[in-house]
Amino acid sequence: MQQYSPVTSGRQTETDPAYQAEEEVIVGRVLRGEVDEFALLIERYQVKVSAMARRYLLREEDAEDAIQTVFIKAFQRLKDWRREAPFEHWLSRIAVRVCLDKLRKEKRRPEVLFSDFSAEEEDWVVHFRISPIAASSRSGAARELVRRAMESLSPEARLMVDLFEIQGKTAREISALTGWSVAGVKMRAFRARLQLKKVLKKLMNRIDLA
Repeated sequence: MQQYSPVTSGRQTETDPAYQAEEEVIVGRVLRGEVDEFALLIERYQVKVSAMARRYLLREEDAEDAIQTVFIKAFQRLKDWRREAPFEHWLSRIAVRVCLDKLRKEKRRPEVLFSDFSAEEEDWVVHFRISPIAASSRSGAARELVRRAMESLSPEARLMVDLFEIQGKTAREISALTGWSVAGVKMRAFRARLQLKKVLKKLMNRIDLA
């Protein structure tokens, strides 16, 4: 197997022409039959794909299965990668779709229990109830509360809230990841926000009764 220099930390792979050119060489070798070269791509993106899978899938066995599926599909479809887009983008798109398929197979979404929240999260919900404008949506409690509430959302809604609200991706970026049209992404984001709003409202109503 051809040896390559290790990936340096902090490098912006999407804007590094030399890095992209190196990946084209690796992919070319794999397509010509040197299948062991694919291990280099797994090594480069194992952490990124693993983080994505565990971000969306709550059970470790589901995440592990998704990680394997992503790289299997990438290997099988390697000839479909178009060089004008970074390999990382192409692989991320596969990962998002694999995770979404896994989420859709979940039979039941857990209900968010107010009793499971930390004191900081409870305080934030109360503060939001009193003054929504003053409550910071970027506080640690707010972000954790949203993550917990997301567990009750539908698969698509959970994905959209994470990509839009937490990761801050644009509709065009999400479209590239999912394959949905920009208009479709915006519509899904709108529905996702409505779902999340209903979950949070339910929590707030429980506080009023407490």
